Amino acid sequence: MYFSSMIRNFLLVLFFGIFTISFAQITCSPADRALFNIKMESLEDIEATTLGDSIVKIGTSFLGTPYVEKTLEIGATETLVINLRGLDCTTFVENVLAFTATLKNERKTFDAFTKNLETIRYRNGKLNGYPSRLHYFTDWIRDNEKIGLVKDITSDLGGIKLEKPINFMGTHRDLYPFLKDDENFKRIQETEAELAKEVLCYLPQNEIQNQEHQIQSGDIIALATSIKGLDVTHTGFAIKQPNGRIHLLHASSSGEVKITKEPLADYLKNIKSNIGILVARPL
Repeated sequence: MYFSSMIRNFLLVLFFGIFTISFAQITCSPADRALFNIKMESLEDIEATTLGDSIVKIGTSFLGTPYVEKTLEIGATETLVINLRGLDCTTFVENVLAFTATLKNERKTFDAFTKNLETIRYRNGKLNGYPSRLHYFTDWIRDNEKIGLVKDITSDLGGIKLEKPINFMGTHRDLYPFLKDDENFKRIQETEAELAKEVLCYLPQNEIQNQEHQIQSGDIIALATSIKGLDVTHTGFAIKQPNGRIHLLHASSSGEVKITKEPLADYLKNIKSNIGILVARPL
């Protein structure tokens, strides 16, 4: 029996190894593959009347998941990294949206999930090296809006223009291991040049409470910043609490996926570099 167990475990490892190789651009551990199955089974029976409610229910299923930085910065080349055991603020948003899309699919499979995640994370929905990842969140919103997955409603809420160059990666090359590659660096600079042609719109911090009645649970909230070269420093989901106020459901750098104790408008006042928010509504 012990020998049979060894063979079974060996074949399991071999299977996942072949899986990673055969799809070449996917990195997923056996633990994350198993966690996907567990989570899909637990989520299949969720009841929600709106898309926003579905997103919140899926998002809260991650409560307590550890915050882990740079989960995508692994390996020598860019791959579609699937890590459900540790999330940063962006991968939390992406995974929640990918699960939401997969649950609405007739084929609720791991393959469908990986395709949804790739569509959300990469420019034009296709992984084509490190520069194809949507590193800047304003770029992420625009690209996902272009393919009909979200709608930027910031201007509808009374957002105003922010004139600033978005070039943090290009001016801080040493912070990004993949930018040691000259081709990657060149393509990121090209992306930043394109971003310079776009208008950045944000809702000022002092207007959030006045407009929060227009923000719905499940809306994507991105925190605009005064930091030079950056557009957004953090992101999560709006969640309406019993007090009637909008709070933030997010992968917090303080430790794990959680809901802010304070309403969003109050929470942001404690972040020195925050100037307001961008809001994108999933479609």
